[in-house]
Amino acid sequence: MPHRLIHASTIGMLLLAFAGPWAPMSRADAPIVPAGAELELLWNDGEFTEGVAVAPDGRIYFSDIARDKKPGRILVFDPRTGKTRVFCADSGKSNGLMFDRNGRLIAACGANYGKRAICEVRPDGTLRVIVDRYQGKRLNSPNDLVIHPDGSIYFSDPRYIGPEPMELDHMSVYRLAPDGTLTRVTFDIEKPNGVALSPDLKTLYVAETNNGTTHIVPGVRTEPGRMTLNAFPVRRDGSLGRKRVLVDFGKELGTDGMTVDTQGRIYAAVRSERRHGIVVFSPQGKELAYIPTEPLPTNCCFGNGPEIHTLYITAGTGLYRIRLNATGFHPATAPWPPRRER
Repeated sequence: MPHRLIHASTIGMLLLAFAGPWAPMSRADAPIVPAGAELELLWNDGEFTEGVAVAPDGRIYFSDIARDKKPGRILVFDPRTGKTRVFCADSGKSNGLMFDRNGRLIAACGANYGKRAICEVRPDGTLRVIVDRYQGKRLNSPNDLVIHPDGSIYFSDPRYIGPEPMELDHMSVYRLAPDGTLTRVTFDIEKPNGVALSPDLKTLYVAETNNGTTHIVPGVRTEPGRMTLNAFPVRRDGSLGRKRVLVDFGKELGTDGMTVDTQGRIYAAVRSERRHGIVVFSPQGKELAYIPTEPLPTNCCFGNGPEIHTLYITAGTGLYRIRLNATGFHPATAPWPPRRER
């Protein structure tokens, strides 16, 4: 299938003018989205793509979430060959994915006949459940995750779809410590979705995307709640401080998954019908750039190695990419422990 190109310059993606060839990515005056940048469709044969993540070898993994009782799957795209293949034929309804510093693929597996667990996806495509209960009760539907370089995993546990009974009394954000201890780290979010860590590892970003449904009883909806992007200070023990609201989307659908670059800018997959796409925010919540996508986006991540300046995006039924004036940050493999100040 030939790759499809969507010209960014014709739809108002740039906030600043750009002149000349590719500039060093550290240039503060360079626009995030270069003039003439194109959103490239790489693959478009899924049901609902999500959870894009880069492997140590540069290959791009992403979830394809199937409807009802059909198994989900994980696919892998190779930037060197341009080919996509199935890596895991039954993913436990995986959503968010990330590789840890040891090269293990960790998945947030959801409900709707999925694992409802944080799992390791082995190299042969089979799953190993890491945790599926909190205080003896089944998790709601792990949605997204981010891995700290110390090995701890922060993950969101909302419920958007699935007939399984909910055993827990809240849709929370959790921290799974390297020793296996699972801790609820906040009650301050109505319904958490995407999570990301800042480059200094001092802030956890959490999307609050309360669309008002859990699908436990089909067709029954409650009133939609808050749609916000939030920042939590990360304390030395891994717990979280007081929430700070960076962006309030009002009644519009907010953000799904997200990632950050080395300058701390947040790349959020905003699913508003009115204006959807990847919106780039400063750490203070100021909009810096906008990358429209035709289908509603779900998640994004930067590649590594030669692709460290390329943003990969899951949206609708496909996988996309675009070259940016930015350098991706991958928290799981960041230097750790931090250097002591002299």
